[in-house]
Amino acid sequence: EESDMVKVTKTNPVLLETISELKRASRENDAPIWRDIAKRLERSRRNWSEVNISKLALLGEGETAVIAGKLLGAGLIDRAVTVAAFSCSDSAAQKIRAVGGEVLSIGELAEKNPKGTNVRIMG
Repeated sequence: EESDMVKVTKTNPVLLETISELKRASRENDAPIWRDIAKRLERSRRNWSEVNISKLALLGEGETAVIAGKLLGAGLIDRAVTVAAFSCSDSAAQKIRAVGGEVLSIGELAEKNPKGTNVRIMG
């Protein structure tokens, strides 16, 4: 009798590429933060983080956050922060850019900041 647990394999090519890029960045730069994010992205999508923009108010001006999941547009932001998320709602991206912040993909952030220095994981 087969187990009831079904092993779900991820099929989104962008997601798979992001996960492998992050693992490589973690190894090459001795930066455990990227492995942590990769592991979070490997979990089932319903266990991914969903972070509202209002939560970014916890960050200081110019700080960087990474979200292993989706950034949502609920709430307000009043300072320029850099945020990397696997996906980001249009309203969230607009609000962040409106106050001079930056929205990146997780892969772009790993390229810009290979060591993951001063990056905070949100969610």
